[in-house]
Amino acid sequence: MLPQEVIRAKRDGRALTDAEIAYFVTGITDGSITEGQAAAFAMAIFFRGMTRPEVIALTRGMRDSGTVLDWSGADLPGPPLDKHSTGGVGDKVSLMLAPIVAACGGAVPMISGRGLGHSGGTLDKMDAIAGYTTAPDNATFRRVVREVGCAIIGQTADLAPADRRLYAIRDVTATVESIPLITSSILSKKLAAGLRGLVMDVKFGTGAFMGTAEDGRALAESIVAVASGAGCQTTALLTDMNQVLGTTAGNAVEVREAIAYLAGEEVPDGSAGGPVGHAPGPGGREARQHEVTMALSAELLVTGGLFATVADARIACERALASGAAAERFARMVAALGGPADLLERPDAYLPLPEVTLAVHPSRAGFVVAEDARAIGVAIVGMGGGRVRADQPIDHAVGFTQVAPVGAAVGPDRPLCLVHARTPGQAEAAAAEVRAAITIGDEPPDATPVILERIAG
Repeated sequence: MLPQEVIRAKRDGRALTDAEIAYFVTGITDGSITEGQAAAFAMAIFFRGMTRPEVIALTRGMRDSGTVLDWSGADLPGPPLDKHSTGGVGDKVSLMLAPIVAACGGAVPMISGRGLGHSGGTLDKMDAIAGYTTAPDNATFRRVVREVGCAIIGQTADLAPADRRLYAIRDVTATVESIPLITSSILSKKLAAGLRGLVMDVKFGTGAFMGTAEDGRALAESIVAVASGAGCQTTALLTDMNQVLGTTAGNAVEVREAIAYLAGEEVPDGSAGGPVGHAPGPGGREARQHEVTMALSAELLVTGGLFATVADARIACERALASGAAAERFARMVAALGGPADLLERPDAYLPLPEVTLAVHPSRAGFVVAEDARAIGVAIVGMGGGRVRADQPIDHAVGFTQVAPVGAAVGPDRPLCLVHARTPGQAEAAAAEVRAAITIGDEPPDATPVILERIAG
């Protein structure tokens, strides 16, 4: 069997056999398939798609390319559960959800990814914390999950290694927005983690890889079907990504917001309560972000059998926040994985923030009526907060805070956001991109729900 013949078959629209897919996955894993061939394979799938059996075969192949964890006998504090987002701008929900679910009786062995294209990656956010280890050995990973109840890490060398290589190639070859590739990438990692339950945050809109609700629904149905068929109870929520989620976008700035969310405190730059038109949720937490976090956390607890109803689970999640139990779990997780023990008390001592800060004012006063969240994500990449090449280091400090949401009143006394950059020139360039990404009108638009639909297997 030759790599180019497998690529040719998919390029020409033929469904690949299980043997052809297994051969290609093995080659990606052991390096006998070149980066160029893997990129061509991904591009052929991007344009030609895959049948459901092909996606299942690709998912299983990448799952089985390394170790598949078994948590039986591990003495976990609860069932192994996880959440995954298909990617957005300002999406730091994983940082809050993992400790919330742990505080409510679940165990969250969260294997996360880095940024893809314009979207931020959970691992890149955690890497912003001084000392935090996102690639511990399996023994450490298992110990932290057992003792703390949650651990947010990246793929270790022996967990779905085929996906790790293909994931990096997709990021820099414009082959991210493919339902078969997204499905197999997400699920190969999650199934390798030995989960009992999974909840998916499938995003649609300007900042998502799925531009429309219809495309998002198709992806959600694909993930739920493939995961449930593989024995992992899975549900999905279809959520709106037509604006930045929360008030920050970047890496270190999002960790700051997550810490403030867990602690029920004001975000250090003053953005927690949000601007006019940006209603805060309980504890001053930004309302849309809080709704997504609570809904996903409650759904996961029900999926894991810890609560009978979403309503009961949500009450428990709110109590975990109000009591400080969720914040305490996050602090313990950070310390157990090499980070500072006092991160919650002194975040500025351990999270970078560049010296150049620029307020981005709109061209005229009015209301934010639309936001191109993808363009804002691209602006972060342009400042070095994301990757252009797979091997590129990123600048964790750059980003945006106090981002005005859709419906907010903006003008001379309320900027669109604050840019945090390395140089004045970099800040000015990012500011121009933000102004171009945000549409100002005379009246605020009607509010839209952040959660559109629930999809279950």
